[in-house]
Amino acid sequence: MGRTARTPPARTPPARHPHARRPGGTTVADATGSRYDEAVEAALGALDLETKTRLLAGQDMWSLPALPEIGLESLVMSDGPIGVRGVRRTADDPSVALPSPTALAATWDPGLARRAGHLLAQEARRKGVHVLLAPTVNLHRSPLGGRHFEAYSEDPYLTGEIGTGYVLGVQDGGVATTVKHFVANDAETDRFTVNNVIAPRPLRELYLAPFEAIVTRARPWGVMTAYNQVNGRTMTEHHQLVDEVLRGEWGFDGVNVSDWTAARHTRRAVEGGLDIAMPGPVTVYGDALAAAVRAGEVDEALVDRAVRNVLRLAARVGALAGAGPAVTAPPAPVDGAALAREIARRSFVLLRNDGALPLPPGGTVALLGAAARDARVLGGGSAEVFPGHTVSPLDGLTAALPAGALTYATGAEPGDEPAPAGQGFTLRAVCRDAAGTIIGEGSLPSGQVQWIGDDLPAGVTHENLHSVEVTGTFTPRESGEHAFGTRGLGAFTLTVAGETLYDGVQVTGDEADPFEALFGAPLERGTVALTEGVPVEVSLLHPLDREHPAPLPAVLFSLVHRGPRRDPDELIAEAADAARAAGTAIVVVATTERVESEGFDRADLTLPGRQDDLVRAVAAANPNTVVVVNAGSPVEMPWRDDVAAVLLSWFPGQEGGAALADVLLGAEEPGGRLPTTWPATLADAPVTRVVPEDGELRYTEGLFTGYRAWDRAGTAPAYPFGHGLGYTTWEYESLELTPDTATVRVRNTGTRPGREVVQLYVAPVADPVERPARRLAGFAAVEAGPGEAAEAGIPLPRRAFEIWDEAARAWTAIPGTYEIQAGRSVTDTRLRAPLEVEG
Repeated sequence: MGRTARTPPARTPPARHPHARRPGGTTVADATGSRYDEAVEAALGALDLETKTRLLAGQDMWSLPALPEIGLESLVMSDGPIGVRGVRRTADDPSVALPSPTALAATWDPGLARRAGHLLAQEARRKGVHVLLAPTVNLHRSPLGGRHFEAYSEDPYLTGEIGTGYVLGVQDGGVATTVKHFVANDAETDRFTVNNVIAPRPLRELYLAPFEAIVTRARPWGVMTAYNQVNGRTMTEHHQLVDEVLRGEWGFDGVNVSDWTAARHTRRAVEGGLDIAMPGPVTVYGDALAAAVRAGEVDEALVDRAVRNVLRLAARVGALAGAGPAVTAPPAPVDGAALAREIARRSFVLLRNDGALPLPPGGTVALLGAAARDARVLGGGSAEVFPGHTVSPLDGLTAALPAGALTYATGAEPGDEPAPAGQGFTLRAVCRDAAGTIIGEGSLPSGQVQWIGDDLPAGVTHENLHSVEVTGTFTPRESGEHAFGTRGLGAFTLTVAGETLYDGVQVTGDEADPFEALFGAPLERGTVALTEGVPVEVSLLHPLDREHPAPLPAVLFSLVHRGPRRDPDELIAEAADAARAAGTAIVVVATTERVESEGFDRADLTLPGRQDDLVRAVAAANPNTVVVVNAGSPVEMPWRDDVAAVLLSWFPGQEGGAALADVLLGAEEPGGRLPTTWPATLADAPVTRVVPEDGELRYTEGLFTGYRAWDRAGTAPAYPFGHGLGYTTWEYESLELTPDTATVRVRNTGTRPGREVVQLYVAPVADPVERPARRLAGFAAVEAGPGEAAEAGIPLPRRAFEIWDEAARAWTAIPGTYEIQAGRSVTDTRLRAPLEVEG
């Protein structure tokens, strides 16, 4: 449970918190959108019913229609959690790729999140994008959630702080955000239909809390409603949560856009407060909404309300003539590569260090693991972008270390399956019509084709597209038998080096989610003996399946490849030999897109392939072994106590390898703290269920998720929430309380400058209500040189002493004595002091 706490002398009487004397509720700032009322009303008054309803429906995959008659530009949207892809999935227009959202949360730095937002706004303006479909602020309820890398944390307070910084930063740049997925889209299994059954208290105190914090503090210009149901009502039709809570209680005056294809019913959606149904051109709005109004099924006033919200959004982003944008002078230009590198190194969490890091100068290093050469720098699905370059751990350490100091061995692959063609491939997609005439083509960053809606090469439409050929060259990095194959459904003809390896049809299955097909099992179709460095021609021809239309017009398939198979024991033995000959062994282990991605949840927390065996063998050969974990969410590490250091790098973005070299060599300190508890094994985790029963997923754990659940169970995880080491040591000297602020004085007792994240937890004493044993109430980072002291002033938020009273349907302060705990993690409390809260 951490070190023995040192308690400063208690005040007599204990400090009293003033918030308990005030009634519950949230003070909502004046809505900034009111400045646009006149322009919005003038534009609205010029539109007839058909035009208004058309404005509420996507005209294509990513945009709304322009209305030149009122000076309205087409509003353009783009995925944007870690980079701005734009309206086409192409490497021809590269995007800066920042570290994953879990990495951003691991910095525990809302200011850094705001700077990330400035960069993303800059990228959005460059690509002509008005609206970013981000941030994702759903909670890490279960470690099995397949999309956790795209969300921030298990804790609603930390999530709200980082999300607030992100939204403020993007909107500082005049670009809108859509905070998503409102609400309780905390897993991927049956995400289109699942009914998440959640009691009122946990719904308010956990799942709505980050949305509330962001809406009331950052005033986002958009929110995205989720696919799932909450307590029997689908979120795109949820009047109570959208109109009564989001808009009524919190004062949200932005646009409510559906998740893609989530809007299912015309009348119920508009009555439930949904403004925009995406994507188009066929939606439940547009012509269907106009017809419903004419038939007397929908009040036109509801249409006008939604149109006002869309026009206000357009005014804010500068797309409505005469309104004047919310931002006329965006922040100063940001160096994207430099910021990506800074966020990465600030996010790395040093879980364990027995003196191995930083690496000693002049030493030799054995770098081991396939993931060291081909790192996974970002997650799949909506978070995917195509950076102009990526820096792997091998690239970063090769550049940073002297010649001859570094050796590399594969050791173990993360998996034995073929993966989308990547390193060594130069590919393009050639599109043909039914007559075989080329109608368009574009470059591909990998062998994966993922075109949904209008993500097609210029000049190509779904109507005239008959076949797609992935074609180009492959230059092997090693000689031997290379396997090639396909992933996807339908007919394929695969040719390598002039030899046809496959000509057949993969039978259509019952995949409900397009990502299930895209990230499903790859199929090996044949092998070819190739020579290192000698290029060969490759081609995968895919005539489109017209008999089984998808929910969205889409082309989803992959050319996959696997290098020559070698005996796994032989590879591990080679790595162990390299480790034995080096001063330090660094093993990079990783998950894959088959483990973590949008569209499915995880089955377990084990590392794929023989990576655990690799770590054990290397640790046995060299006691000075460092393991770098390249994953977006928790994995089991059965060897964690047998190695000298464990460093968590998340999905570190395009500059991840350079940032890793900075941290390993000691040029920078690893700055991250865990935003989510890491269990030793899945069986230890208190909350795991993500699979619905009879269409329902009941949140039976109530308030007790994350560290709250671990506290209740009385068990210890592998690494607790908030944990993270640096390259110096800290002494916590004093904790002083005023009625609404805690001041923590710390001293750097090490030999290097450092940064410390001081965490504040509130623990009720003799609690009269059922509550978690403690909750994160605040945090602040301080920096100090060797021997220097620093003070962190941390506000004590009112909400830390309140519960959602289900009977009163209001926030209510609970009087009594609370212990304020200051420390380095939820289990490493260094100082404690009492605080009296009155009713």
